[in-house]
Amino acid sequence: MHPTPSPTHPALALALAGALALLPGAARAEDAPDPHAHHHHAAGAMKRATRSTAEYALPSVPLVRDDGRTVTLPGELTDGAPVVLDFIFTSCTSICPVMSRIFAQLQDRLAGERVHLVSISIDPEQDTPERLAEYARRFHAGPGWRHYTGTAQASLAVQRAFEAYRGDKMDHTPVTFLRAAPGRPWVRIDGFASADELAHELHELVATR
Repeated sequence: MHPTPSPTHPALALALAGALALLPGAARAEDAPDPHAHHHHAAGAMKRATRSTAEYALPSVPLVRDDGRTVTLPGELTDGAPVVLDFIFTSCTSICPVMSRIFAQLQDRLAGERVHLVSISIDPEQDTPERLAEYARRFHAGPGWRHYTGTAQASLAVQRAFEAYRGDKMDHTPVTFLRAAPGRPWVRIDGFASADELAHELHELVATR
């Protein structure tokens, strides 16, 4: 089901400049371009962040967690806890580090709360569980923030289920999904939102579930 747009939260715009500042090497991008970077996509995403709601069905495809365990998203995310989910890949040099830094900050904001933070690789051929585990350590991921990989087909199935597939990993854009509980609609935020804004959004969803 296609997402239903809702009015852009005014607070989301305040996060954009701050998120851009988190881009590694952003100030030196013109002087030392990285052929693997996609800063132009990140800069485009900074212009506005939009909020919408949609019903997304979790596909029952096998994924491999960063601890090497084979699981499914329905099995991981149907215990009643809220979920915040994004898509990343470990060799990404612009959007993903920003998204993961925001998730790390969100993890701190939600300390003590039972929330699933979920990051799914869109480059499963390269992102082994070991590589994801190293990436998770880099961003100080705790036990409530898990990273997932799997086959290319499984990753594609999840991306398509969330209408996040862009055809090429270098063309991906920042998007975050939040859900208060199983059976509830997902909130989709296209663009960068700060950890404080994501925490506020999540708490509002939980309060009205």
